[in-house]
Amino acid sequence: MKRLIGTISLVIGLIVLICWAAPSQPEENCIEKIKKRGYLLWGSDAEGGAPYVFPAPEDPSKLVGFEVDLANVIARELGVTARQSQNAWDSLIPALKRGDFDIALNGLEITPLREQEILFSVPYYVYTEQLVVRKNETRIRDINDIKGKKVGTLSGAVAQDILTNMGGVDIKIYSGQAEPYEDLVLGRLDAVLMDLPIAAYYAKPDPKLRYAGQTIGEGFYGIALRKEDEELKKALDKILIKLLRTGELKQIYEKWDLWNETQEKLFLNSDKSSDHISIEASKSTPVHTFIPMLLKGAGITIFISSISMALAVTLGLILTICKLYGKPPLSSIASAYIEIYRGTPLLIQLYILYYGLPNIGISFSPVIAAFLGLGMNYAAYEAEIYRAGIMSVPKGQLEAAFSLGMTQHLALRRIIMPQALRIATPGITNDFIALFKDSSLVSVIAMVELTKTYSILAASTLRFFELGLIVAVLYFAMSYPLSLLSRKLENKLKGSKQ
Repeated sequence: MKRLIGTISLVIGLIVLICWAAPSQPEENCIEKIKKRGYLLWGSDAEGGAPYVFPAPEDPSKLVGFEVDLANVIARELGVTARQSQNAWDSLIPALKRGDFDIALNGLEITPLREQEILFSVPYYVYTEQLVVRKNETRIRDINDIKGKKVGTLSGAVAQDILTNMGGVDIKIYSGQAEPYEDLVLGRLDAVLMDLPIAAYYAKPDPKLRYAGQTIGEGFYGIALRKEDEELKKALDKILIKLLRTGELKQIYEKWDLWNETQEKLFLNSDKSSDHISIEASKSTPVHTFIPMLLKGAGITIFISSISMALAVTLGLILTICKLYGKPPLSSIASAYIEIYRGTPLLIQLYILYYGLPNIGISFSPVIAAFLGLGMNYAAYEAEIYRAGIMSVPKGQLEAAFSLGMTQHLALRRIIMPQALRIATPGITNDFIALFKDSSLVSVIAMVELTKTYSILAASTLRFFELGLIVAVLYFAMSYPLSLLSRKLENKLKGSKQ
């Protein structure tokens, strides 16, 4: 045994000595890795991303857009090909820092706060913000007329900061670029403020919409890189300056109808890094200052979840009664409802309810759509919980009730349902806990609940970790009392004492 231990120790010692003595290989920089790999991996969000990057209408498997063209040209100059990596727009920077792709190229505005976290190339586009209203809108002539109005914008964008700093504006935050303009047409919004390239693609061709006033909030788009990738930044700067001076960059923008006089300012900054363009970064805001906004989001989450669960419990009970005791076609309709809602994603149901139904003349506000979407979805699950509770009650009790002269309705109300509900209550409580977390999905229909509030704050401050911890604590604080209630009810049903 001692000999074996000695042999193992000797082998380990030799391995350590060899590793220590071996000359260390110099670590490859980012450019060398890209060339060795053979392609440049660039992160962007193609979901509703026109005219930046989006699926080609004639061939959805192919991506097009002015940034797709730009990425291909940059990759060509590096001697490789370009490959897009799909990522949600408001989390591009965390994904870049994590190493999911080499660069982020997706209309990222150069701001002092972002420059604290990442590097930016020299600017490749000068953006401005454009206010859009309905064609027949007479109250809003320009940005000065939106106080007290509902204005939609993109989460984490500079336009959101502009609206927030104005004060008195009812801001509606969206994760996609097309949805705000759809809501504007439907009358759910009074105006939309977003970058001019977005407005030019989605709003300008729409005969129901028009521009309101001149553009505001001029700034620069830059390619985002990790702090340690200085060599890659220098290479990209040289490429962008070359494309600008040869006119190839202008050709790309003219192809997408994006070139204007404002772009001439790129020449003024072509020899400067992004560090010279932005103002000095401001100090980070203490994290506790965001707690009131997160608490407001938590309150909205509780409100949505409570109303939706009440609807689910009521509708689920009706579905169960119809399925078990109703006559065709009522029982068949109830069974079909349950299977369809359990067999399709809640997210798709919300999209159809909020964005799909207006196509046939039915339009709901975000709040009503959230109640209906969550409530109708969870009703299918509650119906099955009720059914299990009813089926657990011995059939003899119902037969005994009939023998005493009770009607089916009276027997269900007095004998079956009280027992079934006691058995189903723990399951209902567990579903309520799940509903708290699923309520985050209503953010896709412009509801700013707790998770959406977190994503907005995190995208604008880049403090994903600290804010994430606070949000996790808030969700736990909301769901844990329900867990205790569920456990108490289960113990009570078992006949045990707390």
